[in-house]
Amino acid sequence: MDNIPITREGHARLKAELERLKNVDRKKVIEEIADARSQGDLSENAEYDAAKEKQGIIEARISELDSKMSRFEVIDVSDLKGDKVIFGATVSLENVDTNERKLYTIVGPDEADITKGKVSVMSPLAKAILSKKTGDNAVVPAPGGEIEYEIMEVKFA
Repeated sequence: MDNIPITREGHARLKAELERLKNVDRKKVIEEIADARSQGDLSENAEYDAAKEKQGIIEARISELDSKMSRFEVIDVSDLKGDKVIFGATVSLENVDTNERKLYTIVGPDEADITKGKVSVMSPLAKAILSKKTGDNAVVPAPGGEIEYEIMEVKFA
């Protein structure tokens, strides 16, 4: 199995989520199931069905995170520097056609959040700009056609 890159902050967040799921959420849903059971007939008990469904979602997420924890490759981005776009870099891009600027940080797939400007290293955007330098152009495939960006700045936190 391949390693999964992740920042130190992303790893800490997912580790905390896993601990919460195991030690808080799991216990809470078991109590909800017990409460629903005590109400009698389970065949028409919506609370029981909802609690069992919630339990399934929690257990699936625990299983997913347990599986990934051993494969995470934690990368300390504070140690990174240079002028090339690599994992952990924050990149200022300018759309060549519209002159619109955007700022993105290249992170692992489990911590990507486009609303916060964090894109997965596996995304088409990241793949197009990886290994490029300030001043280079990159063509990114998009649903509406290709978009060309100029890399304006590469920095590290």
